[in-house]
Amino acid sequence: MARNRKKKGRAVSGWLVLDKPVDFGSTEAVSKIRWLFKAQKAGHAGTLDPLASGMLPIALGEATKTVPYVMDGRKIYRFTVRWGEERTTDDLEGTVTRTGDGRPAESEIRALLPRYTGIIEQTPPQFSAVRIDGNRAYDLAREGEAVEIPSREVEIHRLDLVACPDADTAVFEVECGKGTYVRALARDMGRDLGCFGHIDTLRRTYVAPFDEDEMVPLEELTALEAVENDDERLAALDSFLVDTGEALTLLPQLAVNDQQAQRLRCGNPVLLRGRDAPLPADEACATQNGKLIAIGEIAGGEFRPRRVFGG
Repeated sequence: MARNRKKKGRAVSGWLVLDKPVDFGSTEAVSKIRWLFKAQKAGHAGTLDPLASGMLPIALGEATKTVPYVMDGRKIYRFTVRWGEERTTDDLEGTVTRTGDGRPAESEIRALLPRYTGIIEQTPPQFSAVRIDGNRAYDLAREGEAVEIPSREVEIHRLDLVACPDADTAVFEVECGKGTYVRALARDMGRDLGCFGHIDTLRRTYVAPFDEDEMVPLEELTALEAVENDDERLAALDSFLVDTGEALTLLPQLAVNDQQAQRLRCGNPVLLRGRDAPLPADEACATQNGKLIAIGEIAGGEFRPRRVFGG
């Protein structure tokens, strides 16, 4: 007779909005946070390259159920493009493939920006996580295989030129939707300007709905390893967590009572009656005393749960 295996770690849940340092991979960061918090499970909402720093939202426990909603959120990046060289990875890590002697004037750069605003076609970098015939593009690129990566539509809500520190570099800020590659932006702008370019520095400052002031530096967390008492150390770490429901603030909210919450936790719908009943919605979340109970749809005069969260 098979035995139920007890899950290792704590059943801790919530979001940690990590300020990821440079030269630290996203998967490595998730593993480190899971180990620090002794969490049963963890995941992140949107990969950051090792050379990139900034906001990496990491979900622990029940919060992993809300990862897709954060993945779909808007993101803001501050990045520096270095003109004159195109590289295999479209950033500093790669080898130089093309060079250009010219340098764009600030007016030329500003004139180009409208072309990269709105819905645009973008081809992901050769070194990217896009799957080609079941393989990651970066794995194929590392093996020296040049592959055709189909272009796709991405949305750029805003692209601003922040500064031109010198003739070789320009600093930008972009607010964009899911699936946008900032490295591809640098590559394509360099080509359009006729001088080529690649990412010199990249920092993510926003992932909806989390704000920059919620970010926690990794060193602030690892400093707590010095606390010998387990309970004190874990309590200090837990104080940095953002409630699971904060990931869903952009969805319609439905407050339910104790009886309705119990029905939802059992996977049953609840009736919504009266003139204050919410409007139909494909996705909404139900809360009890501010705590997330379920994600579901509002239709036919009831809330129908799809994902249920522990009490």
